[in-house]
Amino acid sequence: MKKKPNILLIYTGGTIGMVKDYKTGALKAFNFEELVKNIPELKQLDCNLHGVSFENPIDSSNMNPEYWAVIASIIESHYEENDGFVVLHGSDTMSYSASALSFMLENLEKPVIFTGSQLPIGDLRTDAKENLITSIEIAALQKKGRPVVQEVGLYFEYKLYRANRTTKINAEHFEAFDSLNYPPLVESGVHLKVNENILLKKTTKGKSLQVHKNMDNNVAILKLFPGLNRKVLHSVLQIPELKALILETYGAGNAPMDKWFLSELKKSAEKGLHIINVTQCSGGSVFMGHYETSEKLKEMQLVNGKDITTEAAIAKAMYLLGTRVPDKLFKTIFETPLRGEML
Repeated sequence: MKKKPNILLIYTGGTIGMVKDYKTGALKAFNFEELVKNIPELKQLDCNLHGVSFENPIDSSNMNPEYWAVIASIIESHYEENDGFVVLHGSDTMSYSASALSFMLENLEKPVIFTGSQLPIGDLRTDAKENLITSIEIAALQKKGRPVVQEVGLYFEYKLYRANRTTKINAEHFEAFDSLNYPPLVESGVHLKVNENILLKKTTKGKSLQVHKNMDNNVAILKLFPGLNRKVLHSVLQIPELKALILETYGAGNAPMDKWFLSELKKSAEKGLHIINVTQCSGGSVFMGHYETSEKLKEMQLVNGKDITTEAAIAKAMYLLGTRVPDKLFKTIFETPLRGEML
């Protein structure tokens, strides 16, 4: 008889885990029994379901690298006895957290699916039920006794995306996330359609899970805009202990050609600041040197963010700094795909 997969639900906080107190109208966090009571369909799933919750569930606006380490530790301590994990998380910072976990969990061979909802579970028109049920189904998918998905994913509104390719694009629609530079891994219709040819291919056979919990948050993001002045740029570049700057440039990685602008960047890069060039467009890629306005950045040896999202760039920079990658190797390693986060 086929063994049912064990799936662990990890509740961190967020709308999906809220149930309405109909007397007061207030939203409060659920406990696991209450969740099963609200979604009786969970009993029909072909898996054994267990739940664990943050001691004090948080709004995802309060998410930070310390909480990422808690999620990673929960997965680490329950890794052997479970076949898959579903992380319930508020949608606002979900792309950041899911991207971070993709880097923190090295040699991952089981699905870690992040999901959430725009409306609480108890609401009449909630999207929470479908998101949760399908996330569990995907986490439990197996082929020849092995999980089909062996990476960190983000499931929302009928689509599973590679987590470190996602961005939250809408605060009101049920279709809150998109992955503009990479197609969905799984699409949910009458049947689950798995796009197996684009799933992460495992090269880690025989290697055990390595969990990296030390994320270095001495990083910043600077979005270019017409009218950015020297004082603002200078003050950002002079932040004490700043180690990496995500520079959100125009289009395919373009920036102003003002002498003061280039001079400030050059000085900081020469002092050892890692400046990562990512596009501020939702989709597309940095192509340094394609236009004259990015040629100078290429000459400065800025890190080429290629088609990485800002969320994944932040997470990857924190991860590389946290693992104490030597400065001279930072650019090469950042420009190398580690978890399918860039082409």
